[in-house]
Amino acid sequence: MQIIKIYYNQSCSICNCEINYYKKKIKNPLFEWVNINDNIKAYIETKKTKDQLMRRMHALVHGHLVVGAKAFLIIWEEINYLRVLAKILKNPIVYPIFFIAYEIVALPLYLKSKYFSR
Repeated sequence: MQIIKIYYNQSCSICNCEINYYKKKIKNPLFEWVNINDNIKAYIETKKTKDQLMRRMHALVHGHLVVGAKAFLIIWEEINYLRVLAKILKNPIVYPIFFIAYEIVALPLYLKSKYFSR
């Protein structure tokens, strides 16, 4: 079994709260949760800058980098009551709406974290 690395911005209070929730719900060792703040190893592994990693959640799955809304689907597939939602949101008709909603929510969180965090 290969570990899936989830790269997230711990300095974003909402992002961190959500990741902590997922950590409690997912008990198997499938995921490694990686805080991207001042984490040179994360930048090397993903070949992304800190700014790029702060903008969206990333997941490293079998050597392939998954970005944004799709990274959430990977996590949600491992939580019983979110598994159905993940399946619905993967639908090619529904996914573009989910993608846009994710981007609308993620942008202000990124800007807040980038310009107003300590």
